[in-house]
Amino acid sequence: MDFTEIMQYVISGLSQGSLYALVALGIVLVYRANRVLNFAHGDVTTAGAFVAFYLMGAGMSWWLAFLLAIAFGAVIAMLFYFGVLVPAQRREASHLGMVILTLGFGLVIQSLVLEFGTLEPQTFPFPLSDQKTFDVGGLIINQLSLGTLVFGIAGSVLFYLLVQKTPIGLAMRATSENLPAAQTLGIPTRRVLALSWGMAAGLGVLAGLFLAAVVFLDPNFMLEPFLKGFAAAILGGLNSLPGAIVGGLILGVAEALAGGLISVAFKNTLAFLIIIFVLLLKPEGLLGTEFVERV
Repeated sequence: MDFTEIMQYVISGLSQGSLYALVALGIVLVYRANRVLNFAHGDVTTAGAFVAFYLMGAGMSWWLAFLLAIAFGAVIAMLFYFGVLVPAQRREASHLGMVILTLGFGLVIQSLVLEFGTLEPQTFPFPLSDQKTFDVGGLIINQLSLGTLVFGIAGSVLFYLLVQKTPIGLAMRATSENLPAAQTLGIPTRRVLALSWGMAAGLGVLAGLFLAAVVFLDPNFMLEPFLKGFAAAILGGLNSLPGAIVGGLILGVAEALAGGLISVAFKNTLAFLIIIFVLLLKPEGLLGTEFVERV
């Protein structure tokens, strides 16, 4: 196997890994904000993809359908935060209790998707084609993979810059690091936390729209990508946004190389062996750090 063929797998892995990174960013963002693992993340993404599918089927332009689908995911996540999590927090619900609430929310979304969606796998209409290819220095890249790589990495970087370089991002970081101090400074912490949930869901829906174009759209199409995004978040560090990006890209490349050089059946195994190896050496993940609770 020559260098060009290996690079072909690497590019393919980076393309897929960039979507894992978007999913992982959403998981990490919610965890940083509330110390809650959001197990409804994949189901909200699925619902958003179906919204886009039906809007385009009704004749709406793809770009408007995509924007409305992302907004839909963000809105239902924020409604869940205000309508369920906030009352639970006021009653001093444990972190485990809030995790169970996200599981319940996911089951509700699943039921609605099954009720109003379609059980039969559907081809998801997408503006980028996997049939049109480009030759880049001997590497053959199709239009969909190239677009996925560009949008995935650009979306991840822009989101990271939003959190690190803007007043909204500063409020989000202050709220996640020291909630009482943020409240003392007059930061509207509830709205900031709700925004974190909405942005996390929006990132997930964005990833889901590209993933739906690669696989057939059905009510369970996000199950495996959600698990991979969750694994990427753990690999990079559950409290590290850069770690989520790095973890997603590493996981995608590891899968592609394992599938191409060893066996397709082994690619998932190798990816998770890497995670186990990394966590044995660094339990907080590649770029993660231990949380320090300030009281």
